[in-house]
Amino acid sequence: MPAVTTDRPLTLPAVQAAPGAQFRRVQRIVNSIQTYEGEGFPVRRPFPGLERGVADPFILLDQMGEVLYGVGEAKGAPDHPHRGFETVTYMIDGEFVHRDSTGGGGVIADGDTQWMTAGAGIVHSEMPPEKLVRTGGLFHGVQLWVNLPAAQKWSPPRYQDIAAKSVTLVRSRDGGALVRVIAGDLAGHAGPGVTQTPITYAHVTLMPGSRLELPWRPDFNALVYALGGFGTVGTEAVPLESGQLAVFGPGDALRIDGSPRQDSRSAAFDVLLLGGRPIGEPVVQYGPFVMNTREEILQAIADYQAGRMGSIPATHFGAGPQDTR
Repeated sequence: MPAVTTDRPLTLPAVQAAPGAQFRRVQRIVNSIQTYEGEGFPVRRPFPGLERGVADPFILLDQMGEVLYGVGEAKGAPDHPHRGFETVTYMIDGEFVHRDSTGGGGVIADGDTQWMTAGAGIVHSEMPPEKLVRTGGLFHGVQLWVNLPAAQKWSPPRYQDIAAKSVTLVRSRDGGALVRVIAGDLAGHAGPGVTQTPITYAHVTLMPGSRLELPWRPDFNALVYALGGFGTVGTEAVPLESGQLAVFGPGDALRIDGSPRQDSRSAAFDVLLLGGRPIGEPVVQYGPFVMNTREEILQAIADYQAGRMGSIPATHFGAGPQDTR
């Protein structure tokens, strides 16, 4: 996984749980379903499928790939609308090209993140670049949907491109775990992503046999999703492997361990850390629209069909990541 890393982890600030911290216990392990999105690219999806209140404020998590495309096989998601939430696309291997009706967009690759606030409504596309279609290659990323509270669902759409080099890097006490903070705050270390809903989003790589103990906001829920490799979670050492999601109970600290032995596909244990303050409002979802009432869903469909969410400009910049915050 070529996401941003460092050759000198011990020079990074360390995060660790405070003495006497209440470590969260694992409430359940969820296996992803395997399905297809867009034009037919494979995804592993741990939720939806959980009860809404367990994942709140998160709506959906898709691990896209990991897939090795042959020549002409790469697929994406052509023009489609969204309203009422934020989409966060984190690219680990390969490239995706984002274009949207605000004129935002660019190429994301190898540790870059695109953060799109759909708000009142936006039309966008996520497609492989011509080079990937022409030559084939590895494709692996993650898309997360973050709900917006009712008061912010009608905010103007916005787009952030977060370059890999801008994420905040911290480490475990022994340096065996590298944490990339993409958004939110982790033990006083803030990521570059600007969030509408209070969350923490990070990618952790644990070397074999390493341990990460870190503080976690008690008012946030806590989810750990395994991207690759093997490890355990919680002080009770519950096994977790690629494609599985751990749901934690209350507390103010988390423990994650990388198994001493990994396999040939994964040299380390890679996980996503997800947590947020639950919104606690009614959720009505219909495809790409996430609102509070059925009437708002019907209005979203009508607005999209009438062209009131805009369209993607015919001319669009094709450069790499730009921060439009």
